[in-house]
This record gives sequence, structure tokens and C-alpha cells, in this order.
Amino acid sequence: MARIESSAEIAAPPERVWEVVADLDSEPKYWKGTRSVRNISREGNELTREVVIAFRDQKCLQRVVLDPPRSIRADFVEGVIKGSKEVLLEPSGGGTTVRVIWEIRMTGILGMFTGAVAGHIRKGTGQALESIRKEIEQDV
Repeated sequence: MARIESSAEIAAPPERVWEVVADLDSEPKYWKGTRSVRNISREGNELTREVVIAFRDQKCLQRVVLDPPRSIRADFVEGVIKGSKEVLLEPSGGGTTVRVIWEIRMTGILGMFTGAVAGHIRKGTGQALESIRKEIEQDV
């Protein structure tokens, strides 16, 4: 299991940051490792969706729980990735700290690529946080 943590300070209140990070349909705009998303079902703050990831255009099934405006937890329940991604928003001196924590592993024979994929996820997470920060702060 690989654990990846990254964070960014955004000069905006958590409610404004939440508007961007909780727009799950726009995830591919910021997260370059996500090719597409398709919502399958939604019940309150929980949804099931199919995600096509950049690694060999593989499909993964996610169960996502939204806890506005504090967190989003996506559990990878089927596909080449098992594990989770959490996006946590914490007020921080007039702005917001966004922390992302991944705990993932590649399944089956692809398990040998977990380390390499984790490196790509680490880099992509940094890029996503920077893109989100720029998007939000240009409006502030």
C-alpha cells in the first residue's frame, strides 16, 4: 500500500474552496490522472461512480462520501486500484489548507507498478492542488 500526502494553502474560505473541489463532475479538469467520470447513483451525500484513470485508460468503481465543507472520501472498490483518496479542508488563518491523502495499491499482476503509479499520483496531486489554488484565487 502506498501512502501519498500533499497539501496547499489557498487564500479563500473553506466554503469557496468546497465549491470547486466538491464539483466532482469537473474532476478531470484539475486531476490529470482522471480521464473521465460517470455518476452511476447518488443518495444524499454518497455516490457511486465509474472513473477512467490515465493508467492504461482503466475503469475503476468509486464510492464517494461528501462531508461539506470538510471532506471528500473516495474509496476505490473495483478495478486496477484499491484504496482511497481523501480531500480535507481545514480553515487556516483567513484561508484554507487543502490536504490530500491517498492510500492505494495496484491490484493483481499490476501490483508491481504501485510504486511507479504512486510517483505519478504524487506529481499529479501537486499539479491538481496548484490548478485548484489558481482557479480559486483568481476570483478572490
